Amino acid sequence: MLKKLFGFDPAKTTIRTEILAGVTTFLTMSYILAVNPGMFSLLDGMSAGAVFTSTALAAIVGCLVMAFWAKLPFGLAPGMGLNAFFVYTVCMGMGYSWQFALTAVLIEGLIFIVLTLTNLREAIVNAIPTSLKNAIGAGIGLFIAFIGLQNAGVIANNDATLVSLGDITSGSALLALIGLVITGVLVVKNVRGALLIGILLTTLIGIPMGITNFGGVVSAPHSISDIFCKFEWENVWSLDMLVVVFTFLFIDMFDTIGTLVGVCTKANMITPDGKIPRVKEAFMADAVATTVGACLGTSTTTTYVESASGVAQGGRTGLTAFVVACCFAVALFFSPLFLSIPSAATAAVLIIVGLFMLEPVKNIPLTDYAEAIPAFICIVMMPLAYSISDGILLGMISYVVLNVLCGNFKRITPTMYVLAILFVLKYIFI
Repeated sequence: MLKKLFGFDPAKTTIRTEILAGVTTFLTMSYILAVNPGMFSLLDGMSAGAVFTSTALAAIVGCLVMAFWAKLPFGLAPGMGLNAFFVYTVCMGMGYSWQFALTAVLIEGLIFIVLTLTNLREAIVNAIPTSLKNAIGAGIGLFIAFIGLQNAGVIANNDATLVSLGDITSGSALLALIGLVITGVLVVKNVRGALLIGILLTTLIGIPMGITNFGGVVSAPHSISDIFCKFEWENVWSLDMLVVVFTFLFIDMFDTIGTLVGVCTKANMITPDGKIPRVKEAFMADAVATTVGACLGTSTTTTYVESASGVAQGGRTGLTAFVVACCFAVALFFSPLFLSIPSAATAAVLIIVGLFMLEPVKNIPLTDYAEAIPAFICIVMMPLAYSISDGILLGMISYVVLNVLCGNFKRITPTMYVLAILFVLKYIFI
């Protein structure tokens, strides 16, 4: 039954491993349940409670589709970066209503479904050279490690140098480093469930430090009636709507592609011919969740790079994604207790998973500079530009340009030429 439902294979994994992987993935991506309400509540008419509920529901829908249809171990939820574009650019910057932005998200989701059914997204993934696929995994590793360090305050803003070392002698930064040591020891000792145990122990240590604050245990889910299916069709044919929809579409597409390629590479799930198994179904999970999420009242739902933490824990099937969905369902009723886990407690896991994700670097032919230079650009630009999609785009543009100028035309597929041209136009006009 488990094999039929989730693609579970007892020869490759165990139920206990899948459950631990699902809970670990949930804990490392669950910060979205705290971030989204705070961000969207800046907009008049979007209450924090309603957004919390819609965020959890969108994640549940996405994870269930991923579990039962794609049968892959990835968690989905409204994406970071996409929510900031929604609030700060579309609503606050361009001056449009949140109803306008939700309409753009709905249109984007419907376009995604069409693109997935026509296999265009799958063709894009399969066109990426192997060296860049390995680079994407490593770049994502550096990116999520940077997110962990930043969220905990280990890395802080500096107007002179952009970033610098934060105050690591107290507060969240100190707790994160303590958690890093604890989790690191557990990983070195090969303790089963090391990442999850590290999160829990770090959370407990945060209590006497005054960082972990329990705000209650149980609360009923908040109503989403004020934001449910609130669309605005007046400006649907405007140029601004076209730009907004394309931007949502572009960022989501390549963030999802980057996450799937990177995490699947780490999990050794890439087939010998360089393809991701059931990638079309994984893309459909993303597209369906985005469409449903827009109806529920939240921003674009996407596959989370933090799924790497569950994969590192041993998650390999849809059962992991199903556990993530169950955790989001529980969080609906225990939101005060769930929100007590500080970001410092999950920072250590993100840092260590970042290390795990660097492993594909060894498969990049570093002495073949036509392959190595674009791969390096892809890796380094993800954390420095704070964008998975920009890292991929710049890596692919440089791959095509460098190999064309060097006469290595056989290395470049027709799809790569088309993508490189589109990416260049994107940077010029958007």
